[in-house]
Formats: sequence, C-alpha cells, structure tokens
Amino acid sequence: MLNDKTILITGGTGFFGKRYTRYIFENFKVKKLIIFSRDEHKQHEMSFVYPRHKYPIRYFIGDIRDRERLYRAFSGVDYVIHAAALKHVLAAEYNPFEVVKTNIIGAQNIVEAAIDNGVRKVIALSTDKAVSPVNLYGATKLAMEKIFVSASAYVGAKDTRFAVVRYGNVVASRGSVIPLFLKLIREGATELPVTDMRMTRFWITIEESVELVNTALFESVGGEVFVPKIPSMKITDLVEAIAPNCDINIVGCRPGEKIHETLIASDEAGTTIEYEHNGKVMYVILSELHLDAKDINRYKNCRKLPDNYIYRSDKNDCWLTVQQMTECLKRLQPG
Repeated sequence: MLNDKTILITGGTGFFGKRYTRYIFENFKVKKLIIFSRDEHKQHEMSFVYPRHKYPIRYFIGDIRDRERLYRAFSGVDYVIHAAALKHVLAAEYNPFEVVKTNIIGAQNIVEAAIDNGVRKVIALSTDKAVSPVNLYGATKLAMEKIFVSASAYVGAKDTRFAVVRYGNVVASRGSVIPLFLKLIREGATELPVTDMRMTRFWITIEESVELVNTALFESVGGEVFVPKIPSMKITDLVEAIAPNCDINIVGCRPGEKIHETLIASDEAGTTIEYEHNGKVMYVILSELHLDAKDINRYKNCRKLPDNYIYRSDKNDCWLTVQQMTECLKRLQPG
C-alpha cells in the first residue's frame, strides 16, 4: 500500500514520528517521506540518522497552525500521519489558547489542506485523556477527534478519508513516568513518587502503537476511532518492577490527573465493535455519521459491545505481572 507513495508525518521528529520513520524505511520502498515539524534542531539531528542522500526523505519546517504552509507541504502527498500536538497537561492549563491553536485549529487546518490537496487518507493520533476529559489538553484532543471524524462527512466528491487512533502513554515515551523513575534511580533515589496507590494505567509499547496506526491506515473507511486491546498495570507493580527496594512517596494527584485511564466511555459502547486484523483484536468506534456508508459493510459481522460497556484500566480483564513488566523494561533499556 505504501510502496511508491508519499507519506507525511506531522510532528515527525517526536518519539512516535522517529519510530514510524524507521518502520517505513524497514518495510516499504516509498517515493518520499516528509518530516513536518517546527523544531529545526531536531530535524538537523534526525538528518544524521536519515540523510537525504541515502533515504527518500525531506525535512519540512512548519507549524500546523500555519494553514498556508500546510497547503504547500501537502502538495503531492498520498498519506498523512498527524502526530503533532501540544501534550503537556500542566502547560496546557497555564497556556490554554496556545494549546487550542495547535490541537484544535491546527487539526482543522490539516483537514482542509488534506481535502484540497487530494490526500488519500489521514490518520490522527489521540489519547485516553480525550475520553470524558478533566483537563484542557484532553478537551482539545476530544475536539480534534470530532473534527477528524466529521471531516469524512463533508469531503463531498473528494476521496480523502480520515480516521483516529486512541491510546494512552506509550511505555518509556517522553512524558510517561518510566523515564522519570529511571532518572531518579540513576541519581540515587531511595523512594519514588506515586500519585495514588490505587492508580492503574494501560500498557502499550511504541511497536504496538505503530501497528495500530498502520491498521487504521490500511483498514479505515472513514470516521472511525481505533482503540487497541492492551493490558493494564498497577503503578505500585511498576515501582516494584523498576526498583524493588525503593519506598513509595505518595504525592497526590496533579491538576487534571485521573486515577484510572479510560479508552472507551460507556456512551460510546453502542457504536463500538470488536475488529480483528492480522490476528490482532481491537475496538473500533464507528461514527454515527457513517453507519450507512457504502463501504461500512466490513464491520457488519463484527461483535458489538454490550450496552454501557466501559473500557477502563482498572476494569480490564488482562493485567501485566511484575515479572512481565521487568522483562519488558529490560528490552527497552540499552545494554
């Protein structure tokens, strides 16, 4: 599907963007891969790993707030992976409209640039914080989801399709708690900060997030939200896996923080199905705008979720053990 195609990644110098770039070059012979981001220093560093004389790659400095720049960047592009966002919860609370301009207005700019430039498909990355949001960051990602889902309804005669993937923090990514814990251990800490002893989180690796994005890219017909079926873990078990001899310091919830993550709210259960692709089972939230679309038939024989079903990290039927987390963390750490 991606051979001889042009792909653009917004936020392409971020944690996901760099891993997705590696995946693309390891598995496809693309015509061109465009890294679109506003950080020229990160692009410069990335160019040493993927130089233009060895790879069909182009580094494009720009901000998704800049509609004209997006129009220029999207010219001739087949597929867009939208990973750019302002993501820091506390920074969003202190700088609300800056986050609105990037996460909401930037999303609308992407939709318009994609439709007008004939992009075939756009996949946007969302977060568990968009479900029943309690902070501004989550609210902006919920708005972003709505923009992309509804975009599939007003493309008119154009064939551009939009879909969303929704998952929590990726293991060991920037912003997750694991790098913080490892840093504190290296500095000689004898206790680790924990918000609440009851806290649970979903566990997804960067490889699984890449796989989910590809499933959405290949399988979506327009307007869906793809959610992975992944295990949960207890934060206290994570501490034991990282540093079994460390004490726990209860620091309390930060503004906008939840005790448990939710990936599917009960209100969404009525339009959500279980879908299997290449042996992987996931949830797909179908847009009510598209239930009668001509190619929605692929979902007709899928299992529907029970009414009022909620997919929350503390109510999961699959849990990681301390040993499983320990083994996973060993693979993540170099050496």
